[in-house]
Amino acid sequence: MTKEYKTIREIAGPLIFVEKTEPVGYGELVHITLTDGSRKRGQVLDTSSNVVVVQVFEGTGGLNSECGVRFTGETIKLPVSGEMLGRILSGSGEPLDGGPGIIPDDKLDITGAAINPYARLPPKDFIQTGISTIDGMNTLVRGQKLPIFSGSGLPHNEIALQIARQAKVRGQGEEFAVVFAAMGITNEEAQYFMRDFERTGALERAVVFLNLADDPAVERLITPRLALTAAEYFAYEHEMHVLVILTDFTNYCEALRQMGAAREEVPGRRGYPGYMYTDLASLYERAGVVRGRKGSVTQFPILSMPGDDITHPIPDLSGYITEGQIVISRELHRKGIYPPINVLPSLSRLMNSGIGAGRTRDDHKAVSDQLYAGYAEGRDLRGLVAIVGKDALSDRDKKLLEFADMFEDRFVRQGVDEDRDIERTLDLGWELLSELPEALLTRIDNKYIQKYHPAHREKEEEKAVAPAAG
Repeated sequence: MTKEYKTIREIAGPLIFVEKTEPVGYGELVHITLTDGSRKRGQVLDTSSNVVVVQVFEGTGGLNSECGVRFTGETIKLPVSGEMLGRILSGSGEPLDGGPGIIPDDKLDITGAAINPYARLPPKDFIQTGISTIDGMNTLVRGQKLPIFSGSGLPHNEIALQIARQAKVRGQGEEFAVVFAAMGITNEEAQYFMRDFERTGALERAVVFLNLADDPAVERLITPRLALTAAEYFAYEHEMHVLVILTDFTNYCEALRQMGAAREEVPGRRGYPGYMYTDLASLYERAGVVRGRKGSVTQFPILSMPGDDITHPIPDLSGYITEGQIVISRELHRKGIYPPINVLPSLSRLMNSGIGAGRTRDDHKAVSDQLYAGYAEGRDLRGLVAIVGKDALSDRDKKLLEFADMFEDRFVRQGVDEDRDIERTLDLGWELLSELPEALLTRIDNKYIQKYHPAHREKEEEKAVAPAAG
């Protein structure tokens, strides 16, 4: 039986300070017994020879110096089982869907472990999200961490749900699962997420963790760790390919800042803790493909940039750790375009590893580069038109200006439930490029133009039909 200490010296926000304990381990799970007999849980946040700092998960309301504190000698563990698929759990791993508790096959430490760099395999397998701007121009690769940079009021939740519904690994016989973790969301958003998962049937292959805005901020710090632990279990024990969607990392970082303030730490940039980079890296780096294991963990973290500022510490540090970013555009959103993904500042650093013959299609990179170039030039010309007027443009510039509008309206825009496969996405790209003179297609090898350009394909089809008709 572990000792019970009644030596709480101070209570500050979500923290309690316990004196005169025997040696206590960092990260230990703590049980706190209130004077009315009820219990709360906590975790050791800091330990020294004199004082142990404990963060309380359920908040410190009702605590006083008479409360008993027991140190369990164990770290926080997640009960895991194959039965977790199809379940909706709280941010601390408790059932929210009215179902029974998880009967565990094992209990895993939620801290996880960094993947040995030597054991990592280079990501190379294409994951199809069904969204053209991602699949066609910022391709997601199995084992990658590719964040979405959004802003307040933009439809990142809808995009997250669409990816959760539609994401698939192309190929036969490979099991695929989604782990969806929402941090600091409102009750209304939680109901929306649960309804959508149940409506579309996506819940059958998903595990959902929901941490609400009125839940303790401390719980928000363990929610992504629980989600990643569940993902690693399915990836490495059940040999599944797991896509982890984490939203919204800004709420997670705010909880980190709140905890830092409660501990009276010296703040870093904009009040966030100086160790925020390390903390984020400990989460992001749990994605990857491990040598000798069939499963994989791929991450799609979502964060809303305060004030749409991409230089804010949260997107800035995330950009250093992750392999690219998908940027949501307020300008496209105002135009009524969904999903409002701006391909120009977006980037997937591992895209070239996951596309091409045998993975997507041989013309993929060429089409992507040409669409990017045409759209970038067309966007620049909009600024020129505002100054000199459209009539002052050359015929070439007018074509590119029209191309930018068509690109947004036909390639970027798609339905919330529209699932485009990569062939449809690339064919759509060719349809748009066929509106430009062939002389402007400078980034595409002539062999691809002969093979895929609609004008040349029509000629080939006519040749094939002519002998048959004769």
